[in-house]
Amino acid sequence: MGLLARLRKEWFIIGILLVILSAKLQPSFGVRGGPLKPEITIAYVAVSLIFFNSGLSLKTEELTSALLHVRLHLFVQSFTLIFFPLAVWLLLKVLALTAIDQWLLRGLQTVGCMPPPVSSAVILTKAVGGNEAAAIFNSAFGSFLGIVVTPVLLLLFLGSSSSVPFSSIFSQLFMTVVVPLILGQVCRSFLREYLERRKPPFAAVSSAVLLMIIYTTFCDTFSNPNIELDPTSLLLVVLIIFSIQLSFMLLTFAFSTRSGSGFSPADTVAIMFCSTHKSLTLGIPMLKIVFEGYEHLSLISVPLLIYHPAQILLGSVLVPTIRSWMTSQQKAVKLSALQPV
Repeated sequence: MGLLARLRKEWFIIGILLVILSAKLQPSFGVRGGPLKPEITIAYVAVSLIFFNSGLSLKTEELTSALLHVRLHLFVQSFTLIFFPLAVWLLLKVLALTAIDQWLLRGLQTVGCMPPPVSSAVILTKAVGGNEAAAIFNSAFGSFLGIVVTPVLLLLFLGSSSSVPFSSIFSQLFMTVVVPLILGQVCRSFLREYLERRKPPFAAVSSAVLLMIIYTTFCDTFSNPNIELDPTSLLLVVLIIFSIQLSFMLLTFAFSTRSGSGFSPADTVAIMFCSTHKSLTLGIPMLKIVFEGYEHLSLISVPLLIYHPAQILLGSVLVPTIRSWMTSQQKAVKLSALQPV
């Protein structure tokens, strides 16, 4: 792959680095009360646009085929929204004894509270040849479930900004997340044929808006002289994130392949990716709402910003290995079926 093609493919990751650099160089433009007016353009317009776009792009009409695989869905959603945040919470009890920056550790907890992503788990499941319908269902259902569960988990594990009451948090979540998502789904029902024919770049639109949110978040950080990011803590958090992802992928693999689990090799592939991946697109806007007023919001956001490319990188590296395993398992099942009783 040529350099230009590689840059085009990884434009979002490069974009994150560029907007953080821009915020460092000129934080006054995107700071609260600045020319960009992020307290309106980001908190309401940008966040609403992301969730309207999600509602418009979610193919809920394709989920009926996967609907009856209840055990798989229960496993994925329970792992993602119950086991994952609890396991991270226990891990942080140990990590709190270290010198790692406490705000980055809180950021790790927010990662655990996030719902599964709309796209990356599906893309990787499809690349391996796993149960794509199950991956689509759990990504979409997890996104809807996350609208309610994720804010509750964030408030439960971390509390909220003292300057924002709970009623205000949930009213803003309703107006900027739930309403646009429902409107997007309603519009999709009328525009389905057009959307299928033209295939608008939904992911690119959400990613571009997300870059604006990340930019304003870091503008607030760099305009505050009291906040500093410790490079050693950052490196340790990167290592912890890769360790968490790999450990949880192995754990879901072990559970879903044990005898009597009832899951096929294709199901296991969907489970591994959907259970361990976390949504940046839904996560950053929710953090912006729940932790409005936190001066350390950007530091809390850093682990999620790292987790996103890390899950894609690790998943992409493991695709050939997982595909080889799944193919060999499927061949073994076919051969056993051919054996005379």
